[in-house]
Order: sequence, then C-alpha cells, then structure tokens
Amino acid sequence: MARSIAIVEDEPLIRANYVEALNRFGYETRGYGSRGEASNAFAMRLPELVIIDIGLGDEPEGGFDLCRELRAKSATLPIIFLTARDSDFDVISGLRLGADDYLSKDTSLHQLAARIAALFRRIESLKTPTASETVIEHGPLKLESERMRVLWNGIEIPLTVTEFWMVHTLVRFPGHVKNRDQLMREAELVVDDATITSHIKRIRKKFVALAPDFDAIETVHGVGYRWTP
Repeated sequence: MARSIAIVEDEPLIRANYVEALNRFGYETRGYGSRGEASNAFAMRLPELVIIDIGLGDEPEGGFDLCRELRAKSATLPIIFLTARDSDFDVISGLRLGADDYLSKDTSLHQLAARIAALFRRIESLKTPTASETVIEHGPLKLESERMRVLWNGIEIPLTVTEFWMVHTLVRFPGHVKNRDQLMREAELVVDDATITSHIKRIRKKFVALAPDFDAIETVHGVGYRWTP
C-alpha cells in the first residue's frame, strides 16, 4: 500500500507539479492550498509525511504555524519544509519548530524523493516486530531502538525522527566525541553546521524541560558533541 504524503503549497501550478511527481515515485499524494484547508484535513486523518511551504496565501508564516499544530498532534510525524525562503533565520526557525528537514525549492525532485525515502526508512522500525528490542541505558536515560523511544527517569522525551537518531548516535558510545559529519550520516541529513547546532539545541531544550539540571550532551568546541555518562 502506497505511503500517504501531504504537500501544503499555495501556488496551484507548483502544488500540482509536486503532487504529480511524487505520485510517479509511488506515493499517494494530496495537495492543500492553505493552512486552514490542510488543518481541516489533518484533523480527520494525519498523512504519513507532510511537506510544507512557509508562506501560505495571506499568511507569511502560515507554514510555521502549521508545523506547530502538527507537532502538537504528533512528535514523530516526518515534516519537511520545502520553500524558497532559505535564509539562516528561516532554516533555524523551521528546525526549532520540530521539522525533520528543510529544503529549498531549487532542490531536485530526485533529491527530495531521497530525503522522503530516508525519513520513511527511519520510521519503518516502528512497525517492524523484533524478537528482542535493543535497549541502551545510561543512568536515568533509556533508549529503545526499535520503538524509537527515549525516556528520562521513565518519562518519554518527544523527539522527532531526526532528533532520535542524533541522540542514538551519541548514546551508543558515551564519552566519544561525534563530529557533525557523523551526526549527519546517522540522521541521513545533508546540512550545514548551524543546522546541526539548531537540532542539538532543540534536543537539549526537550531534556531540560523535563530535567532542569540536564547536562549530558556536551559541546566539544571545534569538534562536535558527546554524551557524558
């Protein structure tokens, strides 16, 4: 059964082109022209992945608002921003809201399809039964690989798919420094240093919201990050 994708884009021709292209790649794709239209549809049923433009009609920040709504509904729903707005401020804002990826509209269709496939590969383990689950524990942290869950003192941290794999990379080898290339490879991202930094800041913020004294993710300046047991 084809995976369902929603694309929220206010330009009818652009929206139709992406819908047609993604359908050719084998997905079941629906397009929405406004935040309101998309919100109404998502209230009935969430797709398996959402692609969002930032400016939607008369809402310059409509895509950001929709991302907030979606993250409130699901911590793990894969979200990609696909937009002509590619300033550092917009990229960091999108990722801080919980998007898993941020692409410019000059990205090729084949690269977009590759990013979509990578996100779906990373959530496939949620539906794959295993004889025994791989569990990593360090003090109050518990990471359940197959369920893609991270818990702190028994309470789940609402990480996105990308954030989960970054934490997974760090906690597998506590004390070992992981550079940005290693984090990108594990999370299947191709981004700049500022974007990795934004993801790490958001991960820390989520842990701190639950444990104000959280300091297990250490920045090694000029090198990368490590998990301190």
